[in-house]
Amino acid sequence: MNDHPARHALVVPNASTALSQLRVTAIPRLASGGRWRVEAMRAISEPMLLWFTKGQGRITIAGVTRGYTAHNAVFIPPGVMHGFEVGPQVFGTAVFFGRDSGVILPETAQHLRIREVHAQQEINVILDSLQREIDSDIPAHDRATLHYLGLLGVWLERQAVKAAPDTPKPDAARRLVARYTTLLERDFRTGAGVGEFAAALGVTPTHLTRCCRIACGRSAIEVLQDRRIFEARRMLAETRMPVARIGEALGFTSPAYFTRSFQHLTGRSPTAFRREV
Repeated sequence: MNDHPARHALVVPNASTALSQLRVTAIPRLASGGRWRVEAMRAISEPMLLWFTKGQGRITIAGVTRGYTAHNAVFIPPGVMHGFEVGPQVFGTAVFFGRDSGVILPETAQHLRIREVHAQQEINVILDSLQREIDSDIPAHDRATLHYLGLLGVWLERQAVKAAPDTPKPDAARRLVARYTTLLERDFRTGAGVGEFAAALGVTPTHLTRCCRIACGRSAIEVLQDRRIFEARRMLAETRMPVARIGEALGFTSPAYFTRSFQHLTGRSPTAFRREV
C-alpha cells in the first residue's frame, strides 16, 4: 500500500474552482448520518486524507484491512474502495481535495504511522491554518488556502517517501484482492456475482474468497454485498428514485429480491430505511 508514490503532474488550478470543491471536516462528522456512511465499502471520485489524532479502529483499503490508531495518516486516491470504523473515541480530520485542486498527491494509497513528534505537530499546524483560511474572508484568503493545501501535499509526499523502505510489499493474496476491489468498484451495478468476478480475474471463487478472508477477514460475497448495499442506502437517502428502480440500477433481478437482500443485510426494508434517514 505504501509503494514509493508516483505523482500527479502539477496543474495550476483556478482558485475559485479548487476552493469550491475543498472540504475539511472532523472525522466523527462523516458518520453523523449513520456509521454505514464510513464503514461500508465504497469509493469516492476525489482524493482524501484522513489524519487520526485520537482513538483506534480498523480501516480497509482496496480489500486489505489494517488497524489504525492516533497519529496515523491515511491517503486514499480517487476510485479506491475503502471503509473504516469510527467509534465514539475516534477523532481527527478528513480533507477532501476535490477533483481539481492541482496539488501533487500520491497515486497509490498510503497508510503512514507518524511517530516523529515534529511531523505530528507539522500536520496539525497545516490543518489548523488551512481551516482558518477557509473560514476567513480577509484579503487573499483563497490564495493562502491553496498554499496551505500545497504544503499538505508536500508533507504527505515526504512522509510517504520516508516510510517506503520499511513498508512490506503486498503478497499475492492481497494483490489479488486489490484487483478484485478495483473490478468490483467498476462493475458492482451489473448484477455480476462472485463467480463472474473470479473468472474475470482468472481464479476460482473459492480461491478468491480465501484471499479475501486473508486480506480483510470477509468473504468475496460479503465485500460485494457491502458495496452494493452501501450504494442502495446512499440512493435511498439522497435521491427520490423509486425503490424498484434503485434495485434495478444495482443489478438486482427483481424488486422483491432487492427488498429481501436489503432487509437481510440491514434489518430494515428499503422503504423503512428511507423513512428513517
